[in-house]
Parts: sequence; C-alpha cells; structure tokens
Amino acid sequence: MADVNTARLCSEIIYTHFGPLTAQIVSILLTRGRLPLPQIVRYTQLKPRTVRASILVLVQHNILWHAKSDDGTEVFEVNVDECLMRLRFGKAVFLAQQLFGQAGGEIVQIVLDHGKLRLRDMLSLLGIHDSKSVAVYRGAAHKLVAGAYLKPSTILSHVSPKDKQIKYEAEEKAKISGFPTAKELREAKQVADARLKREEEEAERAGLKRKAVEHPVHRGRKRKIEETEEIAVDETIYFRVNFDKFNVHIRNDLIVDAARKRYNEGTAIVLRGVLKMTENSQKNVSEVRSEPVSVPSITMHLSEEDGLARGLIVDEKRPSNATCIKEYLGMLSCGDNPTPAGKAASFVSFSSSKVQVEFDVVGRRLRRHILESVTRERHGNEGVRILRLLMNTGKMDDKQISKIVMMAGKDVRSLLAALATDSLTSTQEVPKSADRNPTRTFYLWYVDQHKAFSTILGQVYKTLYNISMRRRAEQDIPEVKAVLEKRERSDVRQDESLLTRLERELINEWEGKLQKLTALEMRVEETLFILKDLGVLGIDED
Repeated sequence: MADVNTARLCSEIIYTHFGPLTAQIVSILLTRGRLPLPQIVRYTQLKPRTVRASILVLVQHNILWHAKSDDGTEVFEVNVDECLMRLRFGKAVFLAQQLFGQAGGEIVQIVLDHGKLRLRDMLSLLGIHDSKSVAVYRGAAHKLVAGAYLKPSTILSHVSPKDKQIKYEAEEKAKISGFPTAKELREAKQVADARLKREEEEAERAGLKRKAVEHPVHRGRKRKIEETEEIAVDETIYFRVNFDKFNVHIRNDLIVDAARKRYNEGTAIVLRGVLKMTENSQKNVSEVRSEPVSVPSITMHLSEEDGLARGLIVDEKRPSNATCIKEYLGMLSCGDNPTPAGKAASFVSFSSSKVQVEFDVVGRRLRRHILESVTRERHGNEGVRILRLLMNTGKMDDKQISKIVMMAGKDVRSLLAALATDSLTSTQEVPKSADRNPTRTFYLWYVDQHKAFSTILGQVYKTLYNISMRRRAEQDIPEVKAVLEKRERSDVRQDESLLTRLERELINEWEGKLQKLTALEMRVEETLFILKDLGVLGIDED
C-alpha cells in the first residue's frame, strides 16, 4: 500500500498514459494493497474481461508484479518505482540519442512504448527492412544491451524482490536447527541477499550469446572456411529499459553541474572526465564512490584544447595540462581543508595519485541543500540558521539554541514550533522522574532527517500531481479541446492555413502554457530524483 500522495500521482500517471479504466485498477491496488483478480473486479465494478485486458497491459509495461499467495491464488501488486520512472521517459530517450545516435534513441523509445520487445519486433515496429539500416540498428541494439541500457525481462523480473527475499530468508532459516540466534538470523539474511543479487546478475547476462560465424580464408590454391565466435544479441529474449543505468547519467550530470556552480567550468570539465572514465563500471546510483582512476590517465583523457588554464591563476605563464588537472583535483578534494567540514564539502577523494568521486558525500550535500531551501522558503534565514545548528551539533534545548543563534527566547520557541509543524525538527523527551511529568521533563530539539525528507518527498509527489492535473484541466477547456481535435484532422495536418487566426493564437497560447508546465515538472522531478533515487530513505545519516 502507498500513501495518499504517492497513490494519487501514480494513478494520474497511469491515467495519462493508458486511460481512466487502467488508472482505476491501479488506484484500487495502491489503496488496498495486493489483490487477486476477483477482488479487483469487485472493487472496480468493471467487467472481468476489461480488468483482465488492463492487467495484461500493465504487466506488459512492467507496472504490475504478480505472484502466488500462500493458498495458491495469483495476486497483483503495483510496482511504484516503475510507475514513477515513466516521468523520465523523455530523459531516457534524449540520453540514448546522445550516447548511441538516432538509432539508439529510436530503439529505446519503441521499447518504452511497448514495455518489452524482442530485437526482431523492434526492427519490425520501426519499419527497418533494408540491409544497411538493419546493420546500423542491430549495432545500436548490441551496444545498448552490452552497456546494460536494455536488460532481459525474465520470469523473476515479474515477481516483487521483497517476495523473493522473504522466500529465500525462510529457506535459510529452515536450515537452522533449534532456536536461531541473532548472528544466525543475520547470516541467513546476508545469504538471501547474496542469492537475490546473484540471480539478478545472471539474468542480466542472458541478453547476449555467442554465435559461430564462418569466414573464408585463402591459403594458396585451396579455399578454407574458418569459424570464429562473435557476441550477438539473443533474438529470443524480450528486453526492457534499465532505468538504473540512465539514472547514473542523470546523477553524474547533477554532480558536474554542482561543481560548475561552486567553482568554475574547469572543475566541471575535469570532474566530467573522471566520471566518463569510470562510466562503464557504474551500475546504479546506490554506489558509494566510483572506481579509482590515476592522474596520468585523466591527463591523457583531457586534451589541451579544453582550456583548463583559463580557470586558474598560477605562477607559470602557460601551465601544462597535468599541472592544471592536479590543481583542480586539489580544489575538488578540498585539499586545503583536511577537517571533517572539508571532507563533507568535497567532490572527490585524492590520495596516492588515485582519484575517486564520492557519490555518497555529494548526494548528502545535495539533499541537505534541498532541506535548507525548503526551510528558507517557509521560515526565512532564521529558520535555516537553527536548522544548520541542530544538524551540525545534535540535540539541544531551546535555551542553548537561543544563546548560540543570538535570538530572543520567545522567537526561537515559536520558530521551533513552526519548524516542528512542517516536520523539519523533532523533539526528544528526557524525563527527570519516572512518572514522566511534563513539568519535570527536558525537551531537546533535533533534526530527524528521515522524517523531514519523507515529508518533503510527499509534498513533491503532491506538486507533481497538481502539475499533471493542471495540464489536463488546461487541455480540457472546450475551446482548446475543439481546436486540438481540429488540428489532428488529416487535411489540417497537411495545410495549417485551414486554421483561423483566432485558432492559431489559441494553440500558441496553449503550447506556451504546456511548455511552462513541462519545465516546472522537470525541475520538480529533479528534486524527486535527489530525494528518492539517491537513496535518502535507505542511508543512515551520521
């Protein structure tokens, strides 16, 4: 079951992509939890045939998990993460075009449109038939599969990972004789996690297969056939888009942009070079840091044409590229500030000529920036001052806070209460006596980051839902709807002069509103990526 804001947003996304009937089924599953088919029919009051068709569509698009319950009944559950990823379809296609050209972008787009496809189905739907184009698109598909941008869709991928983890843990616990200890339970959980991870890795490797290819070889008068093996895409396997790999590129762009805003373009170029060199080894956004890279390899990767010297003031008139890169790495690693504060403000770790990008450190800083921005917008700079003090120091009472932030006690108390109302601060009771009398209790204030980020995340879901509803409301205005329907006619498509001046002005006004709403949605979705996909709810804060 999902909370109210998540359920409303997911239902709205499904309504936009698949229509009202499918959205009704998703809404029931999100509010009531996993259900079998007869109960879904009962709650939605739709025809069984309609419900079955809608479920097949949702399973095809990886939005529903289906599994067998304890009594053997098949139950369905919404994959919330896959549903929310539909907000990033445009980014995935854009990144595929940048990385693999027009062919790669079209392949990713057709797979997103159909959920999962085999290679020959992709080529058929794209209308690729001539041998030259087929070779280009097959090469792009091979690169997408080899780079894990497309991953195989297996039977296991339709079962909730939580169900598989519970099943594997139960199997490991059954092997324990007697009453299990805490250590044995922990080891059973670790074995189950390792088994689940191993299955996922084996499933991802199933997309490519070795194929024997015959090559004619001329040796004197005789012509022999020599067989070699080449790796090709398996034609029998269905592929789906691996959003984890695309999320890696989105995260890297955010990190480079943060370095550019803090320092200059030179640091962004160096940091992008380091990330580019370790890009193939980056599988998902849960990684703590990148693979180590040597400084000489970074120097070879970046050329003199990048103009790194323009962002530095050094004694030499024309410093070498290696000198500039070392200076930038010193800035990014905060080499001049070897304290905990300097480490928390760094982008990379630089020691013994090895460089690693600290994803976890940068992610924490980006999330903290969002928390401070929300606090500043609602409670001003005074609220940010109190928030920073509590995050850096820990639990304090209102008198200590008032003394350190140099504000009147009554102002601090009212501000702390307002922050607590928005779940930005929390209280810890420390009773003096066993009866827990409020008059004999200390109340210490602190920042519960898990609670604060969860609240902000719910508000982000609500904002995205409101943006989508506003877009739909603007489109359903009778005048706009009539003009848009007229524009879809075949004769108007060929000759837009059939539209009147008033109708063209109405369309231009509608497209301007749509562009603004899309830009706003992209900014809010970026906040969602930082809060949710960078793992804020799964990382224990220091």
